[in-house]
Amino acid sequence: MGGREREKGALKSALVVAGGLALAWVTMETAFKPWLDRLRSSIARSDPAADPDDADAAATATLDDSKEADVVDVEEEVKVIEGSQSSD
Repeated sequence: MGGREREKGALKSALVVAGGLALAWVTMETAFKPWLDRLRSSIARSDPAADPDDADAAATATLDDSKEADVVDVEEEVKVIEGSQSSD
């Protein structure tokens, strides 16, 4: 009968430990809820495939492309204005 008593004691110990872990988890979730919510939302928004260095290079390239487009637009406007003035 000593084996059965030992099994019951082990089961009780396992249940107490599991209950303690569950209580600790609930306590931590409640105590740190604002920080955990912010952390979880930032993780959800992040893209693990994206490389931040590539994003910086793409932003720089986009700015350079827009500058070139502005220069071309200004040159075309100057040609249109010169053409309209010469026909007057």
